[in-house]
Amino acid sequence: MPVILSYVEPPQDVLDYMKEHSEVRIARPRKQKELFYEYLKEADGLYGSGLKVDAELLEHAPNLKVVSNVSVGYDNLDIQALTEKGITATHTPSVLIDTMGDTMIGMMIATARRMPELDRYVKNGDWQKPLTPEMFGTDIHHKKLGIIGMGRIGEEVARRAAIGFHMEVLYHNRSRKEAVEKEIGVRFAELDDLLAQSDFVMVLTPLTDATRGMIGAREFQKMKKDAIFLNGGRGAVVVEEDLIEALRAGTIKAAGVDVFETEPVDPDNPLLHMDNVVTLPHHGTATVETRHAMFVDAARQCVDGVHGKTPKHVISN
Repeated sequence: MPVILSYVEPPQDVLDYMKEHSEVRIARPRKQKELFYEYLKEADGLYGSGLKVDAELLEHAPNLKVVSNVSVGYDNLDIQALTEKGITATHTPSVLIDTMGDTMIGMMIATARRMPELDRYVKNGDWQKPLTPEMFGTDIHHKKLGIIGMGRIGEEVARRAAIGFHMEVLYHNRSRKEAVEKEIGVRFAELDDLLAQSDFVMVLTPLTDATRGMIGAREFQKMKKDAIFLNGGRGAVVVEEDLIEALRAGTIKAAGVDVFETEPVDPDNPLLHMDNVVTLPHHGTATVETRHAMFVDAARQCVDGVHGKTPKHVISN
């Protein structure tokens, strides 16, 4: 019977499913390092999220056939090293699309309308008279949204923005999506044009060699002074120091971030102490329903992989 090594605690029904089709061993790579590497020697499948799977780790996994990431992102995986060893890598891109779309629209609203800041204002007892204009937020409806990275999540955000909020939506992607343009009415734009025109700039790209640090000082200078920047992709897509400086200098108006260069974020990170920044703990997919669906999806793919079947969402190199 094939062996699956899980380095997370899956829900009981998911664990039961994997046990029906394989032997499942659970060990945490940090808290149970020796046990983890002992199990890894015999593992056919590796199941979990966030573990750095590189050439060094793979030297300890001679039998490994599949690595199943309980995540849409896979920057923790060295795809080249996995490919060279003939190991299949999978992720869970489909079950979280709607939830991430909801999160990004919610973060856009919260940032534009200054909801966390005003929540503190009320709870601190500062609301003793009507709001003055310096406390006002900004509208979302009928504004221009620029999406960098038009994958399936980007498409859902665009659909919600264009239909629900009557926004004009621009997008920048490594390839045009003419079918999406016709369906939703979005327009392709070169990156600089998108940055210059958009009232809201939203990053939804995965982290790759091509996207690492793609948004920095130059890009922030291209944006409108009243632009709001939103990142729901990966922290390292943005040069965080440049974002902090852009906010301090008033180069852009505000930001909403669900991802950081270092996670968990350092409590001294300046972004956490700015009233014009909404910060979330990388929780874009963190609903009960979606996280369970991700565990299920990843488990099915891991089981398929250890039994020699082609999983549903294979990551290509």
